[in-house]
This record gives sequence, C-alpha cells and structure tokens, in this order.
Amino acid sequence: MKDRKEIPLQYTWNLNDLFASQDDWEESLQEIETLCDEIVTKKGLITRGAHNLLEALTLMDSLGIKLEWAASYAKLHFDTDMSNPVYKENYEKLDNLYTRISDKLSFYEPELIQLTPETFEKYQKERPALATYSLMFEKLFKRKEHILSVSEEEILSRMNSLGSSFHKIYDDMTVNDLVFPEIDDGQGETIRTNEANYRKILNSYDRNLRKRYFKGLLGTYGSHINSLTSVINGNLKNSSLTAKTRKYSSSRQMSLAQNHIPLEVYDTLITTVRSNISLLQRYIDLRKNILGYQDIHFYDLFVPLVQNIEKTYTYEEACHTVKDALKVLGDSYNNTLAEAFSHRWIDAYPNQGKTPGAYATGVYGLHPYSLLNFTGTPDDIFTMAHELGHVMHSYYSNKNQPYVDSDYVIFTAEVASTVNEYLLYRYLLDKSETKEEKSYLLCVHLDSIRSTLFRQTFFADFEVQLHEMVQKDRPVTPQALCETYRSLYEFYHGSGFTIDKELTYEWARIPHFYNPFYVYQYATGISAAISLAKGILAEKDYPASKKREQYLAFLTKGGSDYPINLLKDAGVDMTTSEPIIAALQDFSETLDLLEKTI
Repeated sequence: MKDRKEIPLQYTWNLNDLFASQDDWEESLQEIETLCDEIVTKKGLITRGAHNLLEALTLMDSLGIKLEWAASYAKLHFDTDMSNPVYKENYEKLDNLYTRISDKLSFYEPELIQLTPETFEKYQKERPALATYSLMFEKLFKRKEHILSVSEEEILSRMNSLGSSFHKIYDDMTVNDLVFPEIDDGQGETIRTNEANYRKILNSYDRNLRKRYFKGLLGTYGSHINSLTSVINGNLKNSSLTAKTRKYSSSRQMSLAQNHIPLEVYDTLITTVRSNISLLQRYIDLRKNILGYQDIHFYDLFVPLVQNIEKTYTYEEACHTVKDALKVLGDSYNNTLAEAFSHRWIDAYPNQGKTPGAYATGVYGLHPYSLLNFTGTPDDIFTMAHELGHVMHSYYSNKNQPYVDSDYVIFTAEVASTVNEYLLYRYLLDKSETKEEKSYLLCVHLDSIRSTLFRQTFFADFEVQLHEMVQKDRPVTPQALCETYRSLYEFYHGSGFTIDKELTYEWARIPHFYNPFYVYQYATGISAAISLAKGILAEKDYPASKKREQYLAFLTKGGSDYPINLLKDAGVDMTTSEPIIAALQDFSETLDLLEKTI
C-alpha cells in the first residue's frame, strides 16, 4: 500500500479550504476559547430579555460553526494518516477543547429550559430574528415535561454515566478480550475467525471455510454468553430506568421521541414486513437452488450467486459513471457534483495509515468532504454514489438553512445516499451487456434490500421483545434471549432455513442493541429512498418532473422540520405502509427478473 505522500494531489481532499496552515488552525482554537468565555459571561442572564436571548443564541451558533471547522480539519487530517504524530496531537487538543467547553457551558441548556412558550413568543415579537430558532424552542418545550429538576438531572446524569459503562464493557469484551480461534483457509494459511474477516470469508466460494469461520466466530460469543447476557441486561435496565424517570411509557417511546417519530411508524414497519415475509423466504429458496445445496445456512446468505464478474473501474470511469447515473436529478445537482470531483472535496484512494471504510461530513459555510478507499471494484462505485448522496444532502442543507436547522437526523440521513445507490443500480442495469452482468446487479440489489429492510426489521422486532422482558419484569437469561432469537429466525427465514445453534448467539455480536431502537431507521430509510427514486425515474422524460423537484427541495431542508414532515413533503408518508410496500414490491419484481435471467 502506498504512503500518503505517494498519492497524487488531485485524488486527495483540499483541507486548505478550511485552514491555510497549522498556525491558522491553532489560532482558531484560541478564538473558540475566547468565544466560549464570552458566552460564560451571559450565565444567569440568557433568558432575561429578547436582546439577551438572541445574543446568546447567535454566539452559540458562531461557536458551533467554528468548532465544526476546527474539528473537521483535525479529523480529516488524522483519518488520512493516523500514524502522523502532529495529526494525533491535534486530535488530542481538539478532544481536550471539547471537554473544557462542555464543562464551561453546562449551564446553558438548563437556563434555556426555564423559558416558557409564552415568554418566547413575546420575545419573538420584540426581536423578529428569533423566529430562526422557533423549531429549536418548539422541540425544547416538548421535551420540557420530561426534564427533571436541576438536582434530579444531576443524579440522573451520574446514573446514565454509570449506565453507559455497559456499552464500554461490551466493547472491551468483544474487541479486546474475546479470543477468536484460527482456522486453516485451505490455501496453507491460517485466518482468525474475528469480525475483521467477516465479509471476506462469508463471500468466499469455499463453503467449508465459511462454515468453520461462522462456527468459530459465533461460537466464541456463545462461550461468553452468560457474561454478555449480564451486560446487555444492565444496558436494558438503565434504558428502562431512564425512561420511567423521565416519564415516558417505555424505552422505545423515549428513543423515538428524540426525533419526534410516532410509535406507529415503528409498528407499521414490523407489521408490514412480517405480512410479506414470504418474499424473503422465496429469495432464500432461490439462493439455495442456484447454489445447488440441499440445505441453506446463515453462512450461505452472502456468497455471490454470480461468479467471474471481474469488471473494474478506474477512478475517472467511476466518476463519469456516477455522474451519468445521476443526470436524472437535473443540471444544478450535476454541476455541484462536478464541483465535488474537480475541487477536491473527495479523498479517493487508500494509503498507509488511512482509516478504512468511507464517510461524508458537512462543514457549515464551506462545502462537504468525503473519504473513500477506492480500489476499482463494483462495490466501490456504489460506495462512491452512496457517500456523494450524503455530500449533496449536506451541501444543499447547509446552503439553504440557518446553522440551527442545517443538520439532519439519522431518520432522513440515509435517504439521499440510498436514492443515489438505487439510481446507479438502475443505470448500470440498463447498460448491462451480458446475462452474467445483469444477474450480478440484480443479486446486489436483492442483497441490499435483504440486509437493510428485512434484516434491520428483524433486529427491530427483536429489540421490542428484548425491552419488554425488562419492562414486564421477565427474567433476562441466556436461554430466553437465544430462544427469542431462534423463534424470530424461524419466522423470518422460514422452514427451509437451517438454524445452527451458533446462530442463536448472533444477538450478542450486534453492537447496535446498546443504542436502543436505532436500527429500524435503516429499514425505513431504504423504503423511503426506493419510493423516491422510483418516482423520479418514472418521470425522468418529463421536462418538469414533480417528483424530482420535491426530492431536490427535500435536500435543501436539512433539519428545518420534523423528519416525518420532511419526507411527507418529498412525497413519502412513513406513517403509512405504502413506502415499505413499494420497497417490498421492488424486491419481488427484482426476484422475478433474476429468475428469468440467471
């Protein structure tokens, strides 16, 4: 792998757009400290008059923007060369700065909470500029009934600090303490059955290797299942206690209330997927038949059904392909996309010391950045399209919204990225020249829906039952958790699917369960994205496409409304089953096409 200095400049992001030098960055940290100290002088005065309130809010916005720039500079440098001592030191400086600011400004939100809706309305009439913060205060006032007295909040904060240690214990156990066995890879080398090798081995055509890896990985979790049960139980109890203390009916209500998502959205997702679960079982049966197996196991769900697809792309070819696939989104979108490629918003290639994976991050008042590790595979071109969806969402949101409303929540975050993936998939499918290439793309799309819509709904279903055990004072034992997990696999995957004992331990390897009621948003996200993308494609030949304009407007709105309302305005109502049914219908149509093609 190349050293960082060997990567041509045009394939790296230009961080001079943030700060021209290390000295300029250091100077910005001092400015941040000074600005923070100025806000501290407002302590006890923030809500005493419209002028004071607007001044404090404006200062906090300025602080947030400056911190975003400083943090981006430090993180983006560090992520491209984690061995660089200067970048490491910058990261530590930034972390220490955040700690100091958090301590100094701990008074800020408790003071805001003392404001009443009537007083805010009065202040807004005196200072119309306060209208910018209307949604922020509307959300704050809705939370007010769940906010305790100052002393109670302090106690709950300490309890939550203790409660959060269960996630830390889980991380320590699974990352640092579990010893995963090594197996022979069949080529004379040994390979460890850990998480790092998960996709590589489960994509292997060597079924015996996949089986041995699967048993080694999940069997290791199984050998510590008593401890892992105790840890998850502690996390569940902490969540339940916090919900009760804050006067929520359940942990689920508390979690969804953070983004103002009605409970019926969650329930509708599970009910709709359960009602159409025969589609997943049909796919599993098709996979078994194509692979020629007598039975099918979990470790058979990832191996590609189409072999010998060795198509690769240069970076320039990938850029050109993605731009062509997204032309349907219009000239403005594509001109901005071209700017992302030509103005070095993207760090393209892997290098020694660079963080793995891919991500995008917005910088208010500038432009977003995206990290890739491009090697030319078909997966890489889909990753590029995905991350550019985030880039464009952040770009348009930041350009069109005030800072306070610019950020979007996870419920809408994955929509823009998945719309791009779907448009790319349909573009490549239309351009495919061989039966093998077409079958490969159909399989990629089916696996995306299987792993995102079906699997994340499965996890969401399990979470409901998991938290109900604590809420209804039922014993949380290894046997209870594993049997619950087994019964869900039986329902979702059907009688033709073989459930190995090791698979019942799988819940213990899913870290998302320590962030309650989070994963369902991946399933709602892909449902919304497929509905939006199909609507755009249906009108692609119209000069004035209503669906496209609704979608582009959605990209500009950031967090300026509740996520349910933002998606409704875009043409997708997630309080109904329609978007989920549309995604399931797309899955069914893709299955039909694969059966005819492969």
